[in-house]
Amino acid sequence: MTITRPPRLDAHARLRALTADITDLILDRGLLPGDAMPTEQELSAELGVGRNTLREAIKVLQALGVVEIRHGFGMFVADENLLALSDSLTFRGQMSLRHKGHEANELVDVRQALESGLVGSAISAITSDQLAKLEASVATMESLAANGQNFVDADKDFHRILFEPLNNQLLSNLLGVFWDVYRTIHQGIGVRDSTRAHLAETAHSHRELLDAVKARDKSLASELLSRHFDGIREQLAAINTDKD
Repeated sequence: MTITRPPRLDAHARLRALTADITDLILDRGLLPGDAMPTEQELSAELGVGRNTLREAIKVLQALGVVEIRHGFGMFVADENLLALSDSLTFRGQMSLRHKGHEANELVDVRQALESGLVGSAISAITSDQLAKLEASVATMESLAANGQNFVDADKDFHRILFEPLNNQLLSNLLGVFWDVYRTIHQGIGVRDSTRAHLAETAHSHRELLDAVKARDKSLASELLSRHFDGIREQLAAINTDKD
């Protein structure tokens, strides 16, 4: 009689299974970001794996932003961060520029959908203090543009402040990731964004958007945010044309 045994998991599958076991343990115990986790010795005993195998799984979870190691203190559930997502999307965006920019276009689509779709809700909740911060950001852009200086930080601050009224930390982090990825793509396609004309145009587009927000004109603000991405779309379309 032949005994049929289930196929042995390969090393990659075993590692994935172990990382899933560790995340299940975190969830089952109700651990929160910043909470201490069991020691390596305790985890090895509870999960029935060797220390070296466990450490491989911990490295994977560190890279994914699930756990963090504080040397001299131990292992903890990581605070919320999207660094792994940011690194992955940045790589995909840069890689796609070598292949007609399809994925880069998709990333722009997602950022556009998030910002233009949510700006109405942000306008409903925005405060006078946040409007004042937006005004300061735009004034900084206009001042720097007049001197031919770039204003990447002020631009990023503007978009961050614009959606602060929603009080959604995950959204803020996600928008930050997409802003950084978008900026990397923008640089990767060689847009000359340090020319006075381009700087002035970009500052003016933010002034128009701020005026719409101040007027509580949700439809106009959404339309202006959608137009915000016309330039990079044209550049990505030019990549497609060049590679055909």
